[in-house]
Amino acid sequence: MDTLRLYIRSMGLLLKSHLQYPLSFAVQTFAQLVMEGGELLAVILLVKRFDHLNQWTGQELYFFFGLMSVTFYIAECFGRGITGSFPQMVRSGHLDTLLLRPRGVLTQVICSAVDPRRISCIAVGTASLVAGSRMAQVHWTAGKLLLLAESILCGFWLVLGLFLIEAVLCIHSVKSIEITNALTYGGRSACQYPVDAFPRPLRLLFTVIAPFALVMHVPASYILAKPIFGWPAWAAYVSPLSGPALFLLMALCFGRALGFYRSTGS
Repeated sequence: MDTLRLYIRSMGLLLKSHLQYPLSFAVQTFAQLVMEGGELLAVILLVKRFDHLNQWTGQELYFFFGLMSVTFYIAECFGRGITGSFPQMVRSGHLDTLLLRPRGVLTQVICSAVDPRRISCIAVGTASLVAGSRMAQVHWTAGKLLLLAESILCGFWLVLGLFLIEAVLCIHSVKSIEITNALTYGGRSACQYPVDAFPRPLRLLFTVIAPFALVMHVPASYILAKPIFGWPAWAAYVSPLSGPALFLLMALCFGRALGFYRSTGS
């Protein structure tokens, strides 16, 4: 609980610092809105050009896009310390300071940055999610609402876990490894669409290695009453747990990787 209070306090201070320059914050937030709106426009054009994608209608594609956008950008907003700040900490030697403090290094890294500009991307994703569920005439029940919340929460931990892959490699290579973007940002772009629309190698990549399909697509397909792999209903509630499992695995790898860190002596 003390760690949670520290995190909330840190986020509050960081948000306040961003709002010290309201015009700059507003302009950058609007730029993020335009960029994410452009991605949604691509989905709209796809829907207008084709009636369906495999078994999925255009309305259901909006639902998948919205679920991915909301989940990914919440993680990027509150996990910015891992993907944005940590590589610079390693290069500059600022990581030495974190090692001297009584708190865990991973906790300090997560508390070191926040990106509230992503709120506009989350808003676009939410609008797409709501519109898609209405157009697809989803019959919402308490179980489906719980499943949606579980998918977003577990997806949050999945994205943080994928960001940690870059952090672990950064310790060994001093700078960030761009190939990891294929799993994070590449996964976000690809998995805005149902995974069964891709060739087998990509399906395996986003089911086994970066399990976006297990965390988001399996629950989404159950909510839309089109189970994607033909699995039973209970699997839709279990498969999202692969997200937190990946995060815990990468957190352990991160702790072990710190043992290889070479201090700058600062």
